[in-house]
Amino acid sequence: MRWEAMAGVGYHTPNDRFFVRNHTCTPLIDAATWRLRIHGPGVRCPGEYTYPQLLAMPARTIDTAIECAGNGRSLYDTQQHEPAPGAQWGLGAIGVARWRGVPLSYLLRQAGVRPDAVDVVARGLDAPFEDHGRVRRPLPAAKAMDDVIVAYEMNGEPLPPDHGFPARLVVPGWAGIASIKWLGDLEVATKKIFTPWNTLFYRDITTQPVKSAFELAWDAVLRLGVPHVLHGRSWSGRGRITRVEVSLDGGRTWRQAEHHGRRLVGAWLPWHIQWAPRTPGRYVLMARATDETGATQPLITPRHPFGYHFDAVAQHPIHVVSG
Repeated sequence: MRWEAMAGVGYHTPNDRFFVRNHTCTPLIDAATWRLRIHGPGVRCPGEYTYPQLLAMPARTIDTAIECAGNGRSLYDTQQHEPAPGAQWGLGAIGVARWRGVPLSYLLRQAGVRPDAVDVVARGLDAPFEDHGRVRRPLPAAKAMDDVIVAYEMNGEPLPPDHGFPARLVVPGWAGIASIKWLGDLEVATKKIFTPWNTLFYRDITTQPVKSAFELAWDAVLRLGVPHVLHGRSWSGRGRITRVEVSLDGGRTWRQAEHHGRRLVGAWLPWHIQWAPRTPGRYVLMARATDETGATQPLITPRHPFGYHFDAVAQHPIHVVSG
């Protein structure tokens, strides 16, 4: 997702601009033959559900972000000079959509979830990844019974194939790997489950940290002598954003941004600030947010060996030109 493409489009990321991250190729699944299987020792009544059955169940609509754990990975290199392996995302590996689906807690209760259930292992129907099998990721039963939904709709439309048609998990506040696409299988276990996606990959990666971004292209060009309103968005998997500060001089001074829009847990807070640059040249814009837990973006963040959870204040270069 290109941040400059979000300027003026509203709160939600349009489906055609929402980032895509797959382990293999996008499968094309026939909803007429698709089944969602729920099974395992943690349920008393295992069973399968068809697509029409899923659509007929009680539904919930949520506005929430899905964000790759590697969002901002390239900044470990370009900003902190500590490169990390993996897809070199800027800050565009995130999107907020209006998701509609069935609460996972409803499905688990229908299956007779047991009080000793520990993990719910979601498995996708995309092709096996290398020699690791199909993508599968455990969720703690407490999280599964909280705010997770099995989504079949994105921004008022059926899920596009790239985003998990016919159904996917949406796990608010957690790294995108938890929101398994092309969902086909939910195994409810009475003990901790370990897969390559919580041991080899994404180990100890759950809740997303605080981040901010400007709705501007990297190295954007702004005109001198014209008042500008700079827009951006901040978000956190831990809780609502409560404060956003902006520096227009590379971190020497900070001003509090004005907030507008909704303060949603698991989604982003839009903000803006007015600026009239007085001289041409290169500038570094910075935005730092604080969430309701008190967590604030640092200026430098410790390097993660896989490049996950870059949450330092991004140094956004722009150019101010005369004429």
